[in-house]
Amino acid sequence: MKASGSAGNAGRIVTLRDVAKLAGVSVATASKALNGQPQVRAETRTRVLAAAEQLSFFPNALAQGLIGQRTGTVGLLTSDLEGRFSIPILMGAEDAFGSGQTSVFLCDARGDAIRERHHLRALLSRRVDGLIVVGARPDTRPSLGRDLPVPVVYAYAPSDDPADLSLVTDNVGAGRMATGHLLDCGRRRIAHITGDPAYGAAQDRAKGTLDRLAEEGLELAGGQVWFGMWSEAWGRGATRMLLRRSPDVDAIFAGSDEIARGVLDVLHQEGIDVPSQVAVMGFDNWAILAANARPPLTTIDMNLELLGRLAAQRLFAAIDGTLGSGVESIACRLVTRDSTAPVG
Repeated sequence: MKASGSAGNAGRIVTLRDVAKLAGVSVATASKALNGQPQVRAETRTRVLAAAEQLSFFPNALAQGLIGQRTGTVGLLTSDLEGRFSIPILMGAEDAFGSGQTSVFLCDARGDAIRERHHLRALLSRRVDGLIVVGARPDTRPSLGRDLPVPVVYAYAPSDDPADLSLVTDNVGAGRMATGHLLDCGRRRIAHITGDPAYGAAQDRAKGTLDRLAEEGLELAGGQVWFGMWSEAWGRGATRMLLRRSPDVDAIFAGSDEIARGVLDVLHQEGIDVPSQVAVMGFDNWAILAANARPPLTTIDMNLELLGRLAAQRLFAAIDGTLGSGVESIACRLVTRDSTAPVG
């Protein structure tokens, strides 16, 4: 396998043997390191990659594909129009693929099944080694089918076929985590304002909240989950209704950061201090909203970059012949800011 040489080699073609010699390893080890094979130690791989970069050695991708029956490319098929959720997943996947010198083709189906099939045909015609399918919302989506010539991993939105491998965020656990944090802050009259009840994620977060409160012998302030829309306007409207029904509320868990911003607006208007009188927390860790809120918003981060990295790792394993099935849940994480307690 050959590649064009750098200026330092006076136009001479640099070979894999040159890279191996500079790195102090065998040709076989250098080849494995450059192809992302798992048998190579991390420090050896780093040394080989550094030597390849120093010599401006770029393996012939077509030759590699012919030898290993792979193209070194994968497809990422998304339906997320705004990229709010797919971009962090893509970033995580590219982090994982980068060490293996794998390129990613990104296609946006825009929620259109016909467009998705068109993109699928285009990606398969490029002979991608595998696919990651990212949904626009964390609800079950139709499987692409079992007869595809390459492995597929579903991320964020699980496939409706249990034979497929799907990676999702643990929304029930996230609801428990958020409510547990508010309980740890000494809150006992906790309300939950969230979005569209047709979203499975909204139902799951509410379930986690109710389960955690039940363990403490508590009920929701206001006597219900306030389902509505994923918007600041709904956060404002629901908070006004909540305060009329339960003026002694001391914490509000919002199902999104947008809703939480609406909650904060009304509390400010009513002269209710956050967090000393009412603690507020959101969901999504959308930095432009959460970090710039007044006060900065405690929230739940869905770990989407980690989800992307894990999806890429599972796809690597599948390409090597080990494809799992079923649904794998990824834990969310708590991001604490001033809206529930001072940042320590």
